[in-house]
Amino acid sequence: MTSFADREKEFEARFKHDQEFKFKVTSRRNRLLALWAAQKMRLTGADAEAYGKEVLAAQFEPGGDKRVLDKIVNDLTAKGQTITPAQVRFELDHFAEQAKQQLMKE
Repeated sequence: MTSFADREKEFEARFKHDQEFKFKVTSRRNRLLALWAAQKMRLTGADAEAYGKEVLAAQFEPGGDKRVLDKIVNDLTAKGQTITPAQVRFELDHFAEQAKQQLMKE
């Protein structure tokens, strides 16, 4: 019975770790994407940081990733940038991999 209980605890610990890692990757990915978009909109310093927080908050609204993508596309378009959702999705995927690599090194 002990081995089953041990395996169950190990599984739960692994699941918790995986979920925390996924959350950290998503948060870092969104921050990197926000800083990329802020640079394209010529935002710097406190304005870029504030924009990053807005993008992070968008992840917690209904729609999650789609909400983040829509926000970035709409904000860039409003600033006169010509960009498609597919281009932003490409950057999102790129930053997801970059975030994962960064976190694995920590």
